Parts: sequence; structure tokens; C-alpha cells
Amino acid sequence: MDTHLHHDHTEHHLRGSEILTDIVIGMSDGLTVPFALAAGLSGAVKDVNLIVIAGIAEIAAGSIAMGLGGYLAGKTAQDHYNSELRREYDEIERLPEVEKEEVRQFFEGLGLSAEVQNQAVAELVKDKDRWADFMMKHELGLEKPDPKRARKSAFNIGFSYVVGGLIPLSPYFFVKDGISGLKISAAVTLLCLFIFGYFKSKLTGTNPVQGALKVAFIGAIAAGCAFGIAKWIGG
Repeated sequence: MDTHLHHDHTEHHLRGSEILTDIVIGMSDGLTVPFALAAGLSGAVKDVNLIVIAGIAEIAAGSIAMGLGGYLAGKTAQDHYNSELRREYDEIERLPEVEKEEVRQFFEGLGLSAEVQNQAVAELVKDKDRWADFMMKHELGLEKPDPKRARKSAFNIGFSYVVGGLIPLSPYFFVKDGISGLKISAAVTLLCLFIFGYFKSKLTGTNPVQGALKVAFIGAIAAGCAFGIAKWIGG
């Protein structure tokens, strides 16, 4: 008798990745903000060296700010989880019957019989650590965060910002005036934004062409506005 399970289809699901999320955050801002800054300066000054210096300074400051934001977000998530975990342990100590009933209701929601519910509850509550972890996951919807998540997020976002920021700025290293640099930078950056938006949309399950066009359009609008404002202020 064949006891193997046969599947006539393949399921495709996106597995969430914290690293991927960090890269998307860092790269999207890194491509857009320095691009808009360089475009604005191209409309206001002729000295390409000034554009390069200002661009590098912005990339440095932006990567630090973005990395710090990622670090604080990671620390906040860790502190929130630890605070809720302490609260769960306290409730297990003070209100064990209430907590047991919440566990039973969860198993009831799964469609288990009353006998199986009681057996599952009795087995789970033997270990307070396992009991608390269960409540954190299924009552509060909180997964235990990586204790190194804050530092990893800070590095991933900051580094991605630098990589993204150097793409629109790099053409200015090889030209003699800002407008020439802007033309090359616009072509390169918009292409990169289109590719970036395409793959980001594929990973998130949305229409990749529409997502690519949307990301490139936002970058073009930001740079165009910065350039126009700079030209208007500069007379």
C-alpha cells in the first residue's frame, strides 16, 4: 500500500526575510535621495566638484541616519517583546486559570474536541517557558526577535543606502559640468530604479511592471522637483 502523499501542484509563497526588508529600505532611499540632491545642485551650481562633495556628505549622513533608524527599530522590537514576555510570566503566576482558559479557547478555535483540548492544555502548561512562548505567539502574535537584529539591521540598511547612493552620484566623477553629469545620472538611476522596482514587486507578489514604473516615476519626480526648485531659487 502506497502511503506517500502525492501533490499535483507546487505552492509558491514568499518567505519573509529581514535582510531583504533592510536592503529594500536602504536601497530605495539611497537611490532616490542622493539622486534628487545631485539633480538639484546641478540646476544651481556649475562646479561639479561641489556636487560630488555634497553628494558624498549626504550619503554619509543619510547612511548613518538610516542605520540608526534601523537600530532603534530593532531595539524597540526587542524591548517590546521582553516587556510583554515579563507580563505573560506574571499573568501565568497570578492568574493561571485565566491563562489556561485562553489556551483552551485557542485549541477550541482549531476545531478540537473538548477532551483533546483539555489534554493539550494539560500538556502545554507543564512547562512555563513553553507556555509563555505559546501565549506570546498565539495570543499576542509576537515572534521572538533575534537579539542581534538591531545591529544587523543598522549595518544592512546603512550599507544598502551607501550602495544605492553611489549609483546616481558616480557619473559626476567623470564629467566636467553638472548638467552632463545629470543626464548620465538620470539615465543610469532611472534604469536602476526600474530594475529595483521590478524585482521588489516580484518578491512581494504585485505586478512587477507597474511596480517598476511606479518606483522610477517617484525617483524622476523627486529629481525633477529638486532641479526645478534649484533653478528657480538660483534665478
